[in-house]
Amino acid sequence: QLQLVESGGGLVQPGGSLRLSCVVSGSNEEPVNIGWFRQAPGKEREGVSCISSSGGMTWSGEDRSAISRDDAKNTVYLQLNDLKSEDTAVYYCAADPRKRVMCSRTPEHYGYWGQGTQVTVSS
Repeated sequence: QLQLVESGGGLVQPGGSLRLSCVVSGSNEEPVNIGWFRQAPGKEREGVSCISSSGGMTWSGEDRSAISRDDAKNTVYLQLNDLKSEDTAVYYCAADPRKRVMCSRTPEHYGYWGQGTQVTVSS
């Protein structure tokens, strides 16, 4: 079992930045592939970024976001820059329990989810 806790969301003006954190804990605490997703009201959950267990492979849907990990702290970070109103959503991190070489942008591949953190972009 893995537990994930997100933090770092909040209200930010357009053009601003936020760094979201995802702390992962569990029975073995071995690195796993981590994905960040978001869901806005009335919309489907969509992939934002992901990082492989080794950190050697990352994917981000936009240049305005970047993902990194610090396994010494069991934490994965999502840096969001030049935020726009359309970025407003609940952001979730998720862990893929399978040993995939490449991280996935598909929500169905992730078996463990955090509770989410709200990001609101508004002036």
